Amino acid sequence: MAEQGDLERPAVDGAAGEEFLRAAFEVLLEEAVRRGTDAAQKVCEWKEPQELRELLDLELRSRGEPAGRLLERCRDVIRYSVKTCHPRFFNQLFSGLDHHALAGRLLTETLNTSQYTYEIAPVFVLMEEVVLAKLRELVGWNSGDGIFCPGGSISN
Repeated sequence: MAEQGDLERPAVDGAAGEEFLRAAFEVLLEEAVRRGTDAAQKVCEWKEPQELRELLDLELRSRGEPAGRLLERCRDVIRYSVKTCHPRFFNQLFSGLDHHALAGRLLTETLNTSQYTYEIAPVFVLMEEVVLAKLRELVGWNSGDGIFCPGGSISN
């Protein structure tokens, strides 16, 4: 595993960054996907705010931390978070894990692009045009424009 200095400047040591990502993906796959969607597991290991503050190290630091510590922090976030993909979690905004959608979200996060112009996001801009055309078709419109909103609060 990479040393502390390697992770302070991940772009400098690509191999260390990739090694960390592999380990982090394994934590996500095991703890969030497998255990988080297992009906035999808890939906959430609930703690009251004060107790959770005592359990988590939320101090902001000026230096990076070793990869092993960062992975433990990932495990803690998963452990104490509500597993909205859990089969026993019911809410009007969530309904299980869609593995294909998760892969799409990982793809967009990995590319780390913005969708504001064709020059910065050519594929996503074309995809947006196709989806907007289909939505117009579904409501019976032959032409028009549209915009995607990131959530209900902004949409309203």
